[in-house]
Amino acid sequence: MSKPEPFVVTPNDHQPLRVAGEAVSVLADAERTGSVELFLHEGPEGAGPPPHFHPWDESYYVLEGAIEVLSGDRTQTVKHGEFMFVPGGTAHMFRIKTARARFLSFNSRGGAAAFFRDIDRTVGDTIDIPKMIQVASRHAVHAVVAQPPTP
Repeated sequence: MSKPEPFVVTPNDHQPLRVAGEAVSVLADAERTGSVELFLHEGPEGAGPPPHFHPWDESYYVLEGAIEVLSGDRTQTVKHGEFMFVPGGTAHMFRIKTARARFLSFNSRGGAAAFFRDIDRTVGDTIDIPKMIQVASRHAVHAVVAQPPTP
């Protein structure tokens, strides 16, 4: 890969992708930065992915509203102006907890942009868990399946 060049992204430079009930805009992917990825998420209350994990670190910075993040066995509400870090390999998920929310997610390496584009192309606005799991498996994203309680 060649050395990354400085770049600016304007609102006209990206088209939101449809991912798990939200609009996700790729602001910077690893192909352009050589390392990190940055996304703008927007969506209604209740939107968000099922529990999953992946090899890259992921962080959230809330611009408007609030999200609830389950990370490992800890649930944390992250509100306007707050930041949360989730290490790679940690099972996590989030749900938008206000009528609408806007937040940034930062990833420590490439992978999510290609995954989001594939979800948009394959699943779109529907929440089709089997198809989402199939797409996820192509991108090192793994669903966390709840274990039934032992009798």
